[in-house]
Amino acid sequence: MLPKRFTYPSPGFSHYWQHGAGRGMLKKLDSVPTKESIEENGKLLMEYDELGDRVIKEVFEKFGFHKASTLIDEALNKGLHSVNDVPDSVRQLFAQTDTVPDWANKDLLHAGSLFCRRSGTLGLIVLRDYCLMGGYESSAINKPLIYTQALKKGAAKRMAETIEFWVNVTGENAMERFSIGYKSAIKVRLMHAYARASIQKMPDWSNDHWGVPINQCDMVATNLGFSLVFMEGLKRVGLKPTEKEINGVLHLWKYIGYLLGIPPFYLPDTEKQAIESLYKWTITQSAADEDTKALANALLKEPLSAAFAKHIWQKKFVAGAHLAYNHYFLGNRACEAMGLPKTIFKYYPYSVKVLNGLFEFFTPYNTSVNIGRKRQELIKTLYLKSHGYL
Repeated sequence: MLPKRFTYPSPGFSHYWQHGAGRGMLKKLDSVPTKESIEENGKLLMEYDELGDRVIKEVFEKFGFHKASTLIDEALNKGLHSVNDVPDSVRQLFAQTDTVPDWANKDLLHAGSLFCRRSGTLGLIVLRDYCLMGGYESSAINKPLIYTQALKKGAAKRMAETIEFWVNVTGENAMERFSIGYKSAIKVRLMHAYARASIQKMPDWSNDHWGVPINQCDMVATNLGFSLVFMEGLKRVGLKPTEKEINGVLHLWKYIGYLLGIPPFYLPDTEKQAIESLYKWTITQSAADEDTKALANALLKEPLSAAFAKHIWQKKFVAGAHLAYNHYFLGNRACEAMGLPKTIFKYYPYSVKVLNGLFEFFTPYNTSVNIGRKRQELIKTLYLKSHGYL
């Protein structure tokens, strides 16, 4: 049974595939996914990370958040053997995530990590202004954010958490046991399960309408945002990933998704599979609503409250530049649907694309990776300091 949020064809994303940036991706497919395959994919809206939910029930709800978090941190930092009287769900969780699956390829994981790091500041811009803002156009996937009061917590806090997670999981050898990326993925997995348990207890949440909160369908879509959409955005600002880098990024995020509790057979191995999967999700999304506009407006205004820009003119310039990228990546129709205004900075992304193309041409590969990573780490530090995390 499909929840009521399932809307085929999507009133908003149909335009993306027919007239927007998705048109070029769709041409790479041998055929457009059928309605039957799209409806089959929609069933994932009712699937979720059941093991993660068991951990919440057997540990967090039983021992309380503080004690449970201490137990999980102990297992993450020292290994499961260091914790006494561990519930069966926690043993199963670490038995799964501590085991490197047979399909994991270290060479591809490394290639994916290198590309993410060499994307530098532009990589974070694409994540913010294309992947994150573009996702807001779907009113359905964002409902858990509304129910967990993300608007009250502020867009800047969410940006800080998202950047911290992304930088952590894309580092060198970040997926190895005891590395910061591995630990971050497990913590986010349990945070999702904790939020899902909380939302399910709210009397006005309806699975029949919205699907299970933070379901596997939306998790796959988010994963594709970090991988396929991320690379498509970077292509549009002058980066040219090789075939190995494309496969590497998809493989890296397949492994990250595996740690986050997504069954690996739901995640793509090739660019064609990724495009097909993204199409199946987007083409069933309901139109933007008032919550969409509220989330988009909060992200639009986020630079104006940033603590690391000293002068108001600097804050306004950054906000204007981000808005220009929103229009550049998403198109005027999508921006209008989300209530985003026009901007005088509309040519800014085009000039950056030219400069970035020159930088990529003249800069040695390893140098661009090192420079890009230093910039990402700096931005991560600035965000975390501004919110008192450091």
